[in-house]
Amino acid sequence: MSEPRPRLVLVDGSSYLYRAFHALPPLTNAAGEPTGALFGVVNMLRTILKQKPAYAAFVQDAPGPTFRDALYPAYKATRQATPEDLIAQVEPMMAIVAALGFPILRVDGVEADDVIGTLAKRAVAAGIDVTVSTGDKDFAQLVESGIELVNTMTNTTLDAAAVMEKFGVRPDQIVDYLALMGDSVDNIPGVEKCGPKTAAKWLAEYGSLDGVIAAAEKVGGKIGENLRKALPQLPLSRQLATIKTDVELDRGPADLHLRDRDVDALRGLYKRYEFNAALKELEATGASAASPARAGESANAGTESDTGSGVRGNDGSETEAVDSALAGPGDYELVTTPERLDAWVAKLRDAQLIAFDSETTSLDPMRAEIVGLSFAVEPKSACYIPLGHDYPGAPAQLPREAVFAVLRPILEDAQRRKLGQHAKYDINVLSNAGVAVRGVAHDTMLESYVLHSTWRHDMDTQAKRLLGYDTIHYEDVAGKGAKQISFSQVDVDTACRYAAEDADVTLRLHRAQWPQLEGDAQLRSVYETIEMPLVPVLARMEQRGVLIDAAALKRQSHELARRMHELTERAHALAGHAFSLDSTKQLGAILFEELKLPALVKTPGGQPSTNEEALEAIADQHELPRVILDYRSLAKLRSTYTEKLAEIVNPRTGRVHTSYGQATAATGRLSSSDPNLQNIPIRTEEGRRIRQAFVAPEGWRIVAADYSQIELRIMAHLSGDAGLLAAFHGNQDIHRATAAEVFGLPQGEVDANQRRAAKAINFGLMYGMSAFGLARQLGVPRGEAQDYMARYFSRYPGVQTFMEETREKARRDGYVETLFGRRLYLDYINSRNQAQRAGAERAAINAPMQGTAADIIKRAMIAVDAWLLEQEDGARMLMQVHDELVFEVRADRIDAVVAGVRERMAAAAELAVPLVVDVGVGANWDEAH
Repeated sequence: MSEPRPRLVLVDGSSYLYRAFHALPPLTNAAGEPTGALFGVVNMLRTILKQKPAYAAFVQDAPGPTFRDALYPAYKATRQATPEDLIAQVEPMMAIVAALGFPILRVDGVEADDVIGTLAKRAVAAGIDVTVSTGDKDFAQLVESGIELVNTMTNTTLDAAAVMEKFGVRPDQIVDYLALMGDSVDNIPGVEKCGPKTAAKWLAEYGSLDGVIAAAEKVGGKIGENLRKALPQLPLSRQLATIKTDVELDRGPADLHLRDRDVDALRGLYKRYEFNAALKELEATGASAASPARAGESANAGTESDTGSGVRGNDGSETEAVDSALAGPGDYELVTTPERLDAWVAKLRDAQLIAFDSETTSLDPMRAEIVGLSFAVEPKSACYIPLGHDYPGAPAQLPREAVFAVLRPILEDAQRRKLGQHAKYDINVLSNAGVAVRGVAHDTMLESYVLHSTWRHDMDTQAKRLLGYDTIHYEDVAGKGAKQISFSQVDVDTACRYAAEDADVTLRLHRAQWPQLEGDAQLRSVYETIEMPLVPVLARMEQRGVLIDAAALKRQSHELARRMHELTERAHALAGHAFSLDSTKQLGAILFEELKLPALVKTPGGQPSTNEEALEAIADQHELPRVILDYRSLAKLRSTYTEKLAEIVNPRTGRVHTSYGQATAATGRLSSSDPNLQNIPIRTEEGRRIRQAFVAPEGWRIVAADYSQIELRIMAHLSGDAGLLAAFHGNQDIHRATAAEVFGLPQGEVDANQRRAAKAINFGLMYGMSAFGLARQLGVPRGEAQDYMARYFSRYPGVQTFMEETREKARRDGYVETLFGRRLYLDYINSRNQAQRAGAERAAINAPMQGTAADIIKRAMIAVDAWLLEQEDGARMLMQVHDELVFEVRADRIDAVVAGVRERMAAAAELAVPLVVDVGVGANWDEAH
């Protein structure tokens, strides 16, 4: 038997610290120094050392530009500035790497990827196997016999077969795959809207990027147009994505021996950063120290002596976010007998907190049928109760009603605390099955959202970030695309592993996140008084739905189609020939080649754009751009509303049911989807006609209650500006009052254009608008707009002071807050890139207003819903549209409900100015608005 080949481990140090920073909680030591990313890297390196590789190196990017910057000056131009907390961990990381004995490599003019690629290829040629320790997909292009990738943060290994399975392409096709998709992080241009599936499909069909380019004319549809538009830049994208393997190095693979550890230096570093498990291992004798913690494992886990000095969260409290007890797979039980069901019911009755989840036949909770339920009461222990697996040969399952009979008292008991991940979905699904879930005390999606609204809050991402754990994905058990099967067709053993893991991981995520919320009084208040109480309110609204007049929508759809046809004929006449108004390629040729209009807006690839911004920019130079804009507006209304709404009426309820996204907008605002009821235009006749199709049943009326100028009132409160406060207390027309101040006129002499300009200033400043932006909106010279703004700030100096102080707070803290303590983190606030920094500053100004408005209406919804539940069944809250609540009210209850709603909405916050609520009543939504 031949001797095993020696192994070289190449650590992608440039990406690991960054990935650990974003994957792990924001931990600190007792001195307040950030340690989260450092902790992840240290544990990864200790894991590598345990494998005793023959050779190893830690490869870092060298400072300064690389050859790619010369090829493409915009390379990585969109990358955000490195967070200060991350920068602070670089120096200690390098000290620990050196003390552990790793050779450290940096080469000017190239990236760490290129150094790794060169060493990997040379090592294989010299008979040395290579492991590249990385989480970066770009390295998949290096994989071949003798070279594998290992992501020690997720414990996954990629060889050639795994690359094919994960990406759908061979390792030798990865560069072409990356070139087609582009890379928003590195700012590598690709084919617009070309995602992984499309790139893999093209490469499977045409073999290579060159083959795709040659076949570009054959590719149909919008994506084909995008491909053809991107053709000039694809060779450059491929060049940028290719890892060099011929870098000149001063040493080869066989020179990369690990040095002896510097025990004294490590001891000092581990003590300083409170890496207790690493310190305990270091103090153990010889090389037989305890095995290192996994990435994502707490430094204080596993020994009694460590429990008092673990890694701390930002609030200084102990955090369980990376506790080893929360990492790794669990032990799950399939419940198919009455005895095992009884045993789990007993566990649920005794539990302090019950994590629960449902598996169904649909993502639409109003149409979904329950296939099974899962529960967990302790980490790594969970069960799955199958109820509706109906594939041929499926084993006997407990009767649905018998299971509900024993679970209903637990699920409906408000005193038994429950936990979910996006629990609103499960509440709705169980409601349709006749189970009214009560007592949902926690939701891990909302915990994540309140802690950091700009993160991703799905369970899979949270599990990676907080637990270092790769969950089973739905596609893993049900397949993908056209071959995907219903969950009811998944075999029960596989379903058990997937479904029970959902409940188990939800419980683990709560134990990781709750200590962070619990230790921060402001965030805890946002979570406990706003987000969690809103869950059942939204669930009830989604279940009620709204009544639609399908016949009225059909008439509107025919009218929109007729007007679109007229616009098409007008466009053909303006162009001098027929063309497809939906083809951006044909439109671009007409506008910029035939009509010679200026291309004022370019695509990321440098081509003339025909998007809305581009057409608006040239709409004053020719009639055709305005015709196209009008056509697109009508087409969107028709496809999104007049055609779709009638199709999605629920056959069981006869109503349309939207889904409210509670953890989507960074500022705290709710979103609406499937259908989106918040984007129906209010200022156009067509939009108002669509609202006329939202009707009340016979004997009922629609009531719409809307906050009047709420964000301006919040600005007055937060800024404390005497002029704004006086205007609102005097119940003045705020835009007319502003115009009078800016133009130096009595209010009675302000004309419509001056009021319009003042309105643009009032709202523009809230959104951080520049003089350039205001000038474009008003159609005036920039100097005139600058003069308007100067006069505004001279009349309202408190507003200017507030804006300056808000920007400074954002730069100092990295976030801004709403009146109620919700935080919006601003990753680009200190960016060296002026455009990124300016965008973050605009967000910093707007977020306190928009976020506070979102908090206020959420508080109002909670109060109004509680009041309505106490009333007789004469009013129902149906919709929330930004600052507006829409109700369905019995005709004989109108006066009482209007008064009650107005009172509770006005009392949702105590501001320095009154909250004014406008209320309308009508047979449909348009009449009521």
